[in-house]
Amino acid sequence: MAVDWTQLPPELIEIISKKITIYSDYLHFQAVCHAWKSSIPKTPNHLPPQLPWLLLPQSQSNQSSYRAFFNLSTYKFHSLNLPEASHRKKHCGSSHGWLIILDDSPSILVINPLTRRKIHLPAISSFPNVVSFDYANVGREYLLVNPQGERNTASLRQMRDGFIKKVVMSSSPLEKKGDFFVAMAILCSTGDLAYCKNGDECWNIVENSRSFSEDVIYFNGLFYAVNKAGQIVVCDVNGNSPKVSFIETPRQIGGDMQYLVSSGDGLLLVTRYLDLDVEFDIFIYKTARFEVFKLDLNGPRWERVTSLGDMMLFIGENSSLALSASGLSGCMGDCIYYTDDYSANNYDGHIGEHDLGIFKLSDGSIEPLPCYPRNSYSRLQWPPPLWISPNPY
Repeated sequence: MAVDWTQLPPELIEIISKKITIYSDYLHFQAVCHAWKSSIPKTPNHLPPQLPWLLLPQSQSNQSSYRAFFNLSTYKFHSLNLPEASHRKKHCGSSHGWLIILDDSPSILVINPLTRRKIHLPAISSFPNVVSFDYANVGREYLLVNPQGERNTASLRQMRDGFIKKVVMSSSPLEKKGDFFVAMAILCSTGDLAYCKNGDECWNIVENSRSFSEDVIYFNGLFYAVNKAGQIVVCDVNGNSPKVSFIETPRQIGGDMQYLVSSGDGLLLVTRYLDLDVEFDIFIYKTARFEVFKLDLNGPRWERVTSLGDMMLFIGENSSLALSASGLSGCMGDCIYYTDDYSANNYDGHIGEHDLGIFKLSDGSIEPLPCYPRNSYSRLQWPPPLWISPNPY
């Protein structure tokens, strides 16, 4: 006798749904029938961190509002309606599944590509080093002051492309209604760190943190930032005024870029080494290798890590992420999945050379990402690809 699965008790349907660990599987579960959909929450709140999708560049001829995402676990492409990230928009990071976007205005938009929920962070014109903003002063809309007190002007496009390097958030803005969250920005122009809390109308500079602008992450309730030499500043912005302390590790010499990654058992430093190639009189930086270190607070010092075991790292313009490869198809442990976040930005549709791939820590080899086969798509549209973790809230 055939079983009518639509007649399962709602409590059993809910128990089954809580065994699902991948968001796309949860959506498929909801779509089975009306009874199943009505028996479980629209937004799951039990899912572990998800395997990131890769937001792909838009081709110059594609003026559609849709953007393509590559799913590593299924090797499939997803097309999402995302006009906010179309041509002439710059992304300056992704954090907890939310994309941070700048355009030719002072606005800083934060959007969830899955749910299309949006919030706005305080405008670029609210940073302390922005003296004034005037739309009527065409080509010199912003008046800035540098740390030496000197004033200079900048256009809308210059501020869009070159003012903010990356924004990282402490949590998803809507993870819990009314929940506290903080956004931390790395400023390109001065190397400062600046932060804002939900509800703030302006950004605040973290004093004494200048030059710690290679990368920043949120870890154990605090923000950690790293400088070129692998030294760490710790920023506590939970109170009325920020508290800053330093972890004085021995200098790491020789690397070109530094990333901080929060893993299950501590803080990792990932050092990126670049080679310079010349193609058709164009200088192109390409990743040669990575080195990984774990913070030992007893030193304090960085201890070399020769194997990540089951862990895989995702780095680039995104908030750096560490995940276990166990139970996830389409990915490998002991690997670093990387995209470029150092090339000269060009957000006007021109073609550029991208540097992305999979670095195997065990033997130092590099493989192409599945969506970019070797010797294909070598010259891609801007902005560069970006890792975004699917997040339903």
